Amino acid sequence: MRTSLFLLALLFSLSLHAQDRPAYRLFTAAGKPAGYDKMLRELAAADVVFFGEQHNDPIGHWLELQLTKDLLRLRQGQLVLGLEMFERDVQPLVDQYTTGELDDKAFEADSRPWPNYATDYRPLLQLARQQKFRVVGTNVPRRYASQVAKGGLETLNALPVAEKAWLAPLPLTVDFALPGYQQMAKMFGGDAAHAAGVENIIRAQALKDATMAYFLNQARPADHLLLHLNGSFHSDNHDGILAYLRQQNPKLKVLTISTVLQASLDNLNKDNQQKADFVLVVPEDMTKTY
Repeated sequence: MRTSLFLLALLFSLSLHAQDRPAYRLFTAAGKPAGYDKMLRELAAADVVFFGEQHNDPIGHWLELQLTKDLLRLRQGQLVLGLEMFERDVQPLVDQYTTGELDDKAFEADSRPWPNYATDYRPLLQLARQQKFRVVGTNVPRRYASQVAKGGLETLNALPVAEKAWLAPLPLTVDFALPGYQQMAKMFGGDAAHAAGVENIIRAQALKDATMAYFLNQARPADHLLLHLNGSFHSDNHDGILAYLRQQNPKLKVLTISTVLQASLDNLNKDNQQKADFVLVVPEDMTKTY
C-alpha cells in the first residue's frame, strides 16, 4: 500500500512538472497573460492583423497555421492571407498554385520560395488551395531592395514601367525618425563616416515596408480580414509597414502580434512590452527550423 501511494505521489509530481514546461505563452502589450481564445476573438474583429514572426521559429509557424484556420472559420471564409515571403513579380504563380493550376514542383521551381518553405509556409498555401481563399505575396523583389541598399532610391528611376508596377508608387518618402529606422541606424553604426551607406540600407527597408503596405491594402476587399505574416521587425511597435499603411488608409482597424524569445515564460520582459497588441513568447532554447 505504501509503495502504491509513493508511486502515485511520484506520478502526480511528474505530471505537475510536465505542465510547467509550456511551449509558448501569450501576453497583452501591457504584459498581462492572454488566452488564445480571447486573442482570437479580438483579432477576428479587425480589418488587418500583422503576425510578426521569427522566421526560424517552429512554434510561431505552427500558431500561424492554427490562427489562419480559426480566423477563416470565424470570418466565414472572408480572409486574405498576405505573405512577406513571396515577392510581387511571382504573384501570378501564387494565384495559379492556390487555384490548383500549378503543382508543387512547378510552383517551387519558379516562385523563389524561402529555404524553410516546405516546413513553414507550404502548409498555409496548401490550406488556401483546399479552402479557396486568396494568398498575396506583398514583398518587393529582393533585387530592387539590394539595388537601393547599394545606390539609393534614385536607382529605381530607370526601371521599366512594367517593373515599377511591382513596387510601391515612386517617389518614396522615407521618415528616418521612425523608431524602427532609428534602431537600424544604431545597429549598423550611425556615425558620419557610415551615414550614407546606413541611410541606403534604411531606404531599402523602407522600400520593403512601403511595398508591403501598398499591396496588402490593395488586396483586401472591404468586408474581408487580411492576415499578414512578416518578420517581427516590420511591424513591431506599430511601425514599419504600419507607418505606410496608416498613410494610405488611416481608418483601418489594425492589430498586431510579435514573437519574442525569453529564458522564462512566466512574465513578459519589460523590453518586450508594448511591441504589439499581443506578444507570443517562445523559450529561447526552442529548436529552430533552420
